Order: sequence, then structure tokens, then C-alpha cells
Amino acid sequence: MTFNLIVILGPTASGKTKLAARLARDRGSEIISADSRQVYRGMDIGTGKDFGEYVFDGLAVPCHLIDVVDPDYEFSVFDYQMNFSRLFTDISSRGVVPIMVGGTGLYIEAVMKRYRLLEVPENVQLRHELEKEEMKELAKRLIELNPAVHNTTDLLDRKRLVRAIEIMEFTRAHNNHESHFPSIVALAIGIRWERSELRQRITDRLNARLKAGMIEEVEKLHRSGIGWEKLDFFGLEYRYVGLYLRGMMSYGEMFQMLNTRIHQFAKKQETWFRRMEKKGTTIHWINGDDYGKAREIINGLMK
Repeated sequence: MTFNLIVILGPTASGKTKLAARLARDRGSEIISADSRQVYRGMDIGTGKDFGEYVFDGLAVPCHLIDVVDPDYEFSVFDYQMNFSRLFTDISSRGVVPIMVGGTGLYIEAVMKRYRLLEVPENVQLRHELEKEEMKELAKRLIELNPAVHNTTDLLDRKRLVRAIEIMEFTRAHNNHESHFPSIVALAIGIRWERSELRQRITDRLNARLKAGMIEEVEKLHRSGIGWEKLDFFGLEYRYVGLYLRGMMSYGEMFQMLNTRIHQFAKKQETWFRRMEKKGTTIHWINGDDYGKAREIINGLMK
């Protein structure tokens, strides 16, 4: 089989970025990030933009889809898919096999399974109609339109809920749309750790990020005009540091809660990847960030 994309996936703190960057350096490739928060400018420490991991022997590995929009922009799966398509086509046209790396399962699956997504305009009439509905009724309507809702956050935020309904209504009305997304034949490598090892890696990284100025980063974002509700929407680090800065929990409570939530998030990521396998996606798993094993698999399958 001829693969035209390499995917490096795994839960948070698994070491996938460093492994992918080293692989890209050795293969003369370029990285396309699959991280739903790293697209935002100014959100560096909390999202784990470890730029130093992309540099080898003083040379930076090209990496795309990091720092592409401001935090006040609502970057969607459609935005990701379209940006990925453009980059994939460009990189491939130069005879290079791109490497996609990240832990946002929805972004990865949208590419590997070629989700048929549409650019959906605002529907003023529909939005006016939905203004009269309570959140419970809006959530019920979305689930009726799409029983397999990908992002449960849509059910908790009114603006996102209305937009999700708008997208589903538009999609139903244009179900004959032909997707021009490029054909993808991906070789996926997954990184997994023993539970205790991953927990320790997560805790160690959280300590390192706090020492690196993560609290100051959240303060700076808020001073720049990003409201607490928006920071809460970005989740995890931004939500709990924001609660600490507002005096709603102590530093110790913030650390413990955030540490626990990141562990839970890692489990959700692993669950998503297992679900992808159950639906037919082949993932070649390696134990830990074993570069030698990853390279062996890739060299064996991409002759």
C-alpha cells in the first residue's frame, strides 16, 4: 500500500510531538499539527507549544497549523479540514509525505475518514427562531438532527449549540454536496504508556508549565480582552487557572483539580482512539515514545 500521510497520535504528555519532529527531520518531512488549541496565538504554555522540540542541530522542522488565529475566533473542524487540505496538497506536490501529529481525535478522524464538511453561512431566520428556545429544547433538537454529536461542549454553550443546529440543518439541505478533500491513505502510529507512567508524566509536565509562567500567560490573555467565560471554554489549564486568579480556589486546589482533570482528559483521548480502531482505523501502537520502533514500523510499511 502506498501511504501519503504519516499520523503520530497519543494522549497528552505521551511524547508524540518530539517523536514526530525527529521523524520529520530524518525523513525531510513537514509537520501538520492536529491540536485544537494550538491554533490560537498567545496560548503557548497552557497548550504545550514546545517549540524547542521542533529544533534539531540548530535547524527547525517546518510545522504548520500552530498560531494561525486569535483566541476570539471560533476555529471549527471545517476550518481545520480546509487548512489541512491546502497544506497537504502543497507539501505532497513537493514529493514530501507530511506528518500529522496531535491528540485531538476529532481533527485526526476528520482527515483520515474524510468527513464531508461544508462551509455553512449564518441563517438569520433560523437563529431568530432558536432565540425563543430554552437550552434543553435546543440540545434535544441537535441530538435529533445528529444523534452522534462529536463535541458535547456544544450542548453546554448556547452560542455553540445554535451554531451546531445551524450546521446540521444546512448539511441536511445540501446532502448532495461533493467533497473535494484530497484522498488520504494514512499510516498511523500510536503512543501508549503504562497508566502509572503516563500519570507521572502528566504531573511532571504540569509542574513544569506552572514554573514556566502558565499563570502569567492566563493573566495576560485576560488583560488583552479575553473574558473569563471564553478562557473557561478553552478548558483545562485556562479554566482552572482562571478560577484561581478569580480567587475561587486556592493554588493547591487548582493544582490538584487541574492534575486530575488532565488525567481524565488523557483517558478520554485513549477512548477516542480505541473507538477509531473499532470503526476500522488501523493504529500501530508502540510502548512509550520509542523512536526506533516507530521508525521500524514506518520503514517496513513504506518501502
